[in-house]
Amino acid sequence: MAANAVADQRIVENLASRLRRRQVVGSRASALETLLVIRQVVAKSRFSNFEQLVDIIRAVGRKLVEAQPKEHSVGNTVRKILHHLREEYNNATREVVPPLAGSFSIAKFVLQGQPRKQHTLVKAENKLHLKGDDPNDPDSFAKTLKPVLMEAIQDAFDELETVYDNVAKNARDHIHSDEIILTIGASRTVETFLKTASHYRKYTVIVAETAPSFGGRDLAASLSSAGISTFLLPDSSIYALMSRVNKVILGAHAILANGGMFATSGSMLVASAARVHSTPVVVCAGQYKLTPLWNLYHEYSQLDFGDPAKVLGFEEGDLVEKVDVVNPYYDYVPPDLIDAYLTNDGDHPPSSIYRLLKEMYDDEDTKL
Repeated sequence: MAANAVADQRIVENLASRLRRRQVVGSRASALETLLVIRQVVAKSRFSNFEQLVDIIRAVGRKLVEAQPKEHSVGNTVRKILHHLREEYNNATREVVPPLAGSFSIAKFVLQGQPRKQHTLVKAENKLHLKGDDPNDPDSFAKTLKPVLMEAIQDAFDELETVYDNVAKNARDHIHSDEIILTIGASRTVETFLKTASHYRKYTVIVAETAPSFGGRDLAASLSSAGISTFLLPDSSIYALMSRVNKVILGAHAILANGGMFATSGSMLVASAARVHSTPVVVCAGQYKLTPLWNLYHEYSQLDFGDPAKVLGFEEGDLVEKVDVVNPYYDYVPPDLIDAYLTNDGDHPPSSIYRLLKEMYDDEDTKL
């Protein structure tokens, strides 16, 4: 048992170290790595009841989130797994929670709005056992439940593996012939979306080069090689050309509970220019990027910063010492500048994001 615990800790510490040193970068890559670690931990862990398993997974999630709090998909993945595990566990136990007794009252009606916490309490008190569980064998519970848990984790893997294609499956319904589309940065989700639409429509894409990372250059080259009419323009020309644009398509790093999002630096500029010209802004993103966090702080508080020398080099001499140079990886884009989110599970307005979060995660896992 001790050897397994040491092995589990080594696996978690290894990923935490790579996240901390930015050796694992990007929402999808971070989510996949997190799933791999959780699968290994669950496979090797010993637990005698469901609550112990939840505590083990939460402990892993806390360590990984603390290592790199800017990669929101890490915490989202842990919350999603816990949600899947509870669903599978409830199906396996087939436990039916008795309805609240007594006559109707407003107080009881309000209490029924918090069913998940009630279920958790009842399960803890009843100490449910699975079919085939041997009370004389301390490992029997884990042996019986692990195949079910592995299936739940595999479902999450399958969702991540197919996320690009599922987001892009309705691309031809959103892009029409002869439209001019503007995007910024290098988003794999947006790239797949645009390439899928090109199978059905002929249109033009304008890609902002996204200085100082210049990720837009990579996207423009990829789209052009796929036969899509593509133009690359400097970020300073975005506002000037927006009047000619029919639609803006952006990627997202994280989607917040209020319907806003963190996206590649420059996205706020694009969304603001689009609003002035009444150009619709749609965001392509997998649902694993939805996070139950709210931007209640200063807009820079949740942002990640890159090397300022890429914006203003040290060779500028005296000027460097006279200014503070900020090079954020991401912009915060408020919900009022976004028209729709196109996800792997349908299209949603920003105002419905909080409802999706209620379906995806359990309330008790908002804070790991």
